[in-house]
Amino acid sequence: MLLNLFGSDREAMSGVDTAWLRMDRPTNLMVINGIMFFDGPVDFERLSAVIDSRLLRHRRFKQKVVRSGANAAWEDDPDFDLANHLHLVALPGQAGKAELERMVNDLISTPLDFAKPLWQFYVVENYQGGSALIARIHHCIGDGIALIQVLLSMTDKEADAAVATRPRKPRFHAGGDDDDLFMRLYRPVAKMYTGMLKSYFKLIGTGYGLMMNPSKLAGYTQTGLGLAEGLARLTTLPADPRTRFKGPLSTVKRIAWSESLPLAEVKHVGRALGCSINDVLLSCVAGALRAYLIDAGEEDIDGLDIRASVPVNLRPESKLDQLGNYFGLVFLSLPIGVANPIERVYEVRRRMEEIKGSYDAVIALGLLSLLGMLPDAVEQPAIEYFSTKSTAVMTNVPGPREQIYMAGSPVRDLNFWVPQSGEIGIGVSILSYNEHVNFGVMTDKKLVAEPARIVERFGAEFEKLVLVTLMQHWDQPPDPGLAEINLALWSLMHDVEAES
Repeated sequence: MLLNLFGSDREAMSGVDTAWLRMDRPTNLMVINGIMFFDGPVDFERLSAVIDSRLLRHRRFKQKVVRSGANAAWEDDPDFDLANHLHLVALPGQAGKAELERMVNDLISTPLDFAKPLWQFYVVENYQGGSALIARIHHCIGDGIALIQVLLSMTDKEADAAVATRPRKPRFHAGGDDDDLFMRLYRPVAKMYTGMLKSYFKLIGTGYGLMMNPSKLAGYTQTGLGLAEGLARLTTLPADPRTRFKGPLSTVKRIAWSESLPLAEVKHVGRALGCSINDVLLSCVAGALRAYLIDAGEEDIDGLDIRASVPVNLRPESKLDQLGNYFGLVFLSLPIGVANPIERVYEVRRRMEEIKGSYDAVIALGLLSLLGMLPDAVEQPAIEYFSTKSTAVMTNVPGPREQIYMAGSPVRDLNFWVPQSGEIGIGVSILSYNEHVNFGVMTDKKLVAEPARIVERFGAEFEKLVLVTLMQHWDQPPDPGLAEINLALWSLMHDVEAES
């Protein structure tokens, strides 16, 4: 643990977590923001007891960050007080969605206090006749998969569960179905590189990244070649084109969230099109971004591609209940320039297949580990360089498949917003909960002042795909010529609409 650098009462931070810590800057705070919605009130005292017994069992939430040169460590906060992290607040005026958005906007633009453990919860007691819980947790504490497990450990399947109930050992909520929602990128890595990842995580645990130990790859000749080729491709990738989504950033962020899409309908559309659920959702994101750019007067849209940095979970199931960051990144090129929504979803599918067998995610995790152990003067230019390669961060996180309860109150819905690094100014988050899919968007105010104009287009893009799939037999296997058939159907409907 390299404790000698800090003293026996401190725990050295891993290289990867240190890298995320040092990415924090006024124009892009490395804080994951989430929200729970309730139809009724939340018992504040009971919630306090749940947090005390379940959240604070993770020592990390009672520790603050201390730095020494290029290194960072966790230290128990001798003055820890839950009252400094759990707040009861109320909305002004109509206490509706507009007022809640303003409150979240103010919070996400405010840095966390580094003199205390890096998290904050806010219970909004009067939202739309019910209530809401806003959570803010610094990325150095954990990634999305880790934090969703922490969230689940604080919830129950029944309203009357005991406060001190010991949470079950967490597991992925995505099952073995190849069409499952959020495992499309995780599963190939987990299956193909299991041996390498085991060795890799052992190296991470001792404070060394993959890139610091190339000799460890001696037994993986093919893997070593793939890593070398991937690293060369990653470092020579050209900068993403300049659009209204990319430019100088401010210190003010804006958020928006969508109405939920029924997961069953998304599954049916994917089956009818012969695509995965992920292909369908990412195609809707690309279509929504395209529609926004057109309405904003962006020129030369046709043929335009913009890249999204997509986190790929590399966390083995044995580490699901551990905090920290265990994910890499891949660059997904979104076909913004494809106008036909059917053609677009098939193009997304093709590009996802290209990513499927790449080593990019493992390389990214290794680079982050290495950067976290180098001086900040080296990390910051590297982060700036790699952030020019993409326009957005886009992440998928699997949430609970069934109704859950927080402190005895039923959770109606969930949403979250992913932070962006370097000069990236837009983040798109996709979260499943209780057989629904939710979209959240965070933007820099200087680039996109009203992210709701993007969010409101997700549903419209999905409806375009529904129009075609309504003409398919959803309970039958896809026809080999399905892509051509669906493209023809869309062209026909588009022509009829134009004539009318």
